Amino acid sequence: MSKVQGGMKCVKYLLFVFNFIFWLSGLFVLAVGLWLRLDPQTVELLTGDQAPDTFFIAVYILLGAGGLMMVVGFFGCFGAVRESQCLLASFFACLLIIFGAEVAAGVFGFMNKEQIVEEVQKFYSSSIADISNSNATAIIFVYHKSLNCCGVSTLDDETSLCPGAAETTQDCLTAITEFFNERLHIIGYTGIGIAGVMIIGMIFSMVLCCAIRNNREVI
Repeated sequence: MSKVQGGMKCVKYLLFVFNFIFWLSGLFVLAVGLWLRLDPQTVELLTGDQAPDTFFIAVYILLGAGGLMMVVGFFGCFGAVRESQCLLASFFACLLIIFGAEVAAGVFGFMNKEQIVEEVQKFYSSSIADISNSNATAIIFVYHKSLNCCGVSTLDDETSLCPGAAETTQDCLTAITEFFNERLHIIGYTGIGIAGVMIIGMIFSMVLCCAIRNNREVI
């Protein structure tokens, strides 16, 4: 097996270091995805027979991408050390797939931000409208407790729903908007940020792959 020399040897070790960082990034993405999926506050708000699940679609994309990043990062390190053209080409292809998934998660989070918020707001408002139903009452209580809010507009209209609430208590529609906007921005920025990092990895892998092929052709 021919070994790369000179500047390409530097690229080889840079790619190895990148893959280690990439593996850590995958761990970070996976941790963020698990936090968003298992966060008790989020789970409580989106629990129910008719609760919207659009928010979790972006979370599942993030989880899948994070897990795949960890696996690909490991094999990318192996491919760089072994100087395997096949492994490096496969690494590039996997990076391209993950790149698409990360961008998709980021774009999905930003483009569907208003839709997701509206779905959750409608879910809460429909529970308010069906206040006589015990399940609806339980859902309302969860939202009031988790978001520290009360009602759909002003406190004066909803005093029976949250007795003892302060006059400065925020209405739940605004609280829902702020809560989910914050989490959707996390998904969006994480996805797009990691996608940017992967462009560097794709460049390194292709440069090293081409160098290995050229070395073999010379020999």
